[in-house]
Amino acid sequence: MCDNIKLPVRSTNEKVIGNNKRQLKIRKRIYFIGLSFLQILLFGSFYLTSFGKNPNKHLEWSPYTIINKGIVWPKRQAIPQFACPADTLDALDMDKLALSSSEKAMFSALQGLVNKTKPRIFLLDVDREGKYKWPDNLNFNIKEWTSKWGIVRKYQDEISGIVLYDEAKSIHYLNLASTIGGIKNALPVTKGVWSELKANGFNFTVLTDLTNLNYTTPAEVYQYLYDNYWKQCTRRLLVSLNPELSVYIRDIGMASEAAFVWLDPRKKEESIVLRKFLGDMKAGKSIIMGWWVEERSGIGLGASYGISTIPSDFYENATIYAGTSHHIQLPVVPKKPKLGNKIYLAIFLSDGDNVQYCQHAMSKLWDNKSRGEVPINWTVSPGLADLGPGLLNYYYVTATPNDFFSSGPSGLGYALIYDALNKKWNMTKRKHIEAYTKFSQQYLEKCGLRTITIWDEINDQQMNTYASNCRYLYGATLEDWERSSKLQTAIKQEKLAFIPNYPCYAENIEQIYTRWEKQIKTFNGSKPLFLAAQGVSWKMGPENIFILKEKLEKLSPGNIVLCRGDHFFSLFNEAHHLSFNLTLSPEMIVTSSETATLASFAADGTPSGGHIWISSGIGDKWIQFDFRNTFLIDRYVIRHAGADGMDALFNTRSFKLEISTNGETWHTVSKYRHNTDNVTDTDITPTKARYVRLSILDAGKDGIARIGDVEVYGKCILPRQ
Repeated sequence: MCDNIKLPVRSTNEKVIGNNKRQLKIRKRIYFIGLSFLQILLFGSFYLTSFGKNPNKHLEWSPYTIINKGIVWPKRQAIPQFACPADTLDALDMDKLALSSSEKAMFSALQGLVNKTKPRIFLLDVDREGKYKWPDNLNFNIKEWTSKWGIVRKYQDEISGIVLYDEAKSIHYLNLASTIGGIKNALPVTKGVWSELKANGFNFTVLTDLTNLNYTTPAEVYQYLYDNYWKQCTRRLLVSLNPELSVYIRDIGMASEAAFVWLDPRKKEESIVLRKFLGDMKAGKSIIMGWWVEERSGIGLGASYGISTIPSDFYENATIYAGTSHHIQLPVVPKKPKLGNKIYLAIFLSDGDNVQYCQHAMSKLWDNKSRGEVPINWTVSPGLADLGPGLLNYYYVTATPNDFFSSGPSGLGYALIYDALNKKWNMTKRKHIEAYTKFSQQYLEKCGLRTITIWDEINDQQMNTYASNCRYLYGATLEDWERSSKLQTAIKQEKLAFIPNYPCYAENIEQIYTRWEKQIKTFNGSKPLFLAAQGVSWKMGPENIFILKEKLEKLSPGNIVLCRGDHFFSLFNEAHHLSFNLTLSPEMIVTSSETATLASFAADGTPSGGHIWISSGIGDKWIQFDFRNTFLIDRYVIRHAGADGMDALFNTRSFKLEISTNGETWHTVSKYRHNTDNVTDTDITPTKARYVRLSILDAGKDGIARIGDVEVYGKCILPRQ
């Protein structure tokens, strides 16, 4: 369930010994002067070559680690990481035992409080995709308990007490009790459940008694929470959860010491209270989990503070899945088709921003026998990198070359930047879109998501912010929610295209067919045509898209090319003489110095596992790319050993990038020395070249060169051949 990845350990223990204070001061001055001079000598060229002409523009994310106890929550990570799940998990089937909603809430709380030390409790409830499907997929060993009190008895010593509440006064007291329980390591229980506990021999201390409170409205209950307990809660996570849902993410919210709320932004008195919580949170550092009373008002209000929501109100066993290996195994990327005057189509399935969709409904679609017959663009949540990396890895490992993964709206968490339905701009402050896109970039790259759907649309400034901060993206689609066809394709910074989904959120293939029919019928083959659409995943699957492709081929025989999202946007950029990743080209030839693996591993789209180029031989170490035509090269990306989770000391320490038009005369365009970064992402002065060569000057700690992946970007400058 967890792999053995070790992070570099860096420590310095400097000691200065002197006979008196004066000697100590003198030695300190000499030490720092000498150190500064040494830094200039050793690192001067590094600063000039690495951060002067060609600065590294990569946004580093928090490296994953393996923990066996407790939780870790690095600064740049949205959701805390839990320890590796126990070898055997204690399971309770709440549905089979017919537990009441208040009992389910208590067991969900028990799960969170126990699992924050070590994930050991697994809860089973309503059968959706199959109760044991994910445990079987991830090789969990499950021991199912038949006694609900037996599992409480096993873990009672890990609980500090109870928080007593009365749901008859207001169901919102469950959320208040859950918040306090997370802070005090206590179970939220009703009077009825408390009586059951005592009848079965449990004598938990009542740490907080809420039954004497007389608040009845949501605004009153959550104002009390804000006044009395919010200061003790994390500000990095807010759980917006309907108290009628007694289970689901209650475990991870309590384990994270988050506040639980359920407020309607459309109601003035509730909006006032909700804004107090959001006003204390930080864009680019905070996230909301759960859902809202009403979608667009809730998602929109969060976005107005620069804070997105990970839809997760039916996500189960979060504290278990958040402890699975955070080492994301990115799948190999197939080469794109050769560009021609064809009709290129991309169909994106909706709702992947919803992590419970990824856990439940998507897993059913994934088993469809038609999957893999045609390219399908599956939207998934970047938040799965924290909440369910094991689930994400399962999809990646079992994907076919026709399965492509795209980010749901509009990055890390659902953000409704513009609400077309209500004609309202939500994320209006530039600092918020800056923070949101930078937060998203880390997760897009961590999850290998090259395209994104943005709801509903964005303005020019916001598009440019995406282009600047989300450098991992190949393209984005926009939602024509108003069904007005007013949205136009936009291109920013000569590299990132924003293409409307026409239609968006189509409920059946007939809607897509009708929308595309005229354009495809009248296609004359004089230039490529690019069309994108979005289908509702709840109502459309692989077999439907296969049927749609057959119908469209009858409109223009021999011209229909259904595409993966990465291929679609790369072909679009190539056709419009924009910068694209040349290593996706089928014509490219990769050669290298002696390697223990394959030269092709240096440009197969993944830095993961067995797909790393390794050279340990004596002599020069290099990788060369022949793109078969001359391009205007303007950027390169190198994923070093650390991009696959290895110790950063094994990263390529020094290297240079050379280009050539003939393969004989070479010109150095970039050179790095003393590199420690896991990824190098560098813009270079646009230069004509057919050949690109990466030369390893210093391979790192052990002298073995390891390159996870290389990307080279450029524009077409010759007619396509």
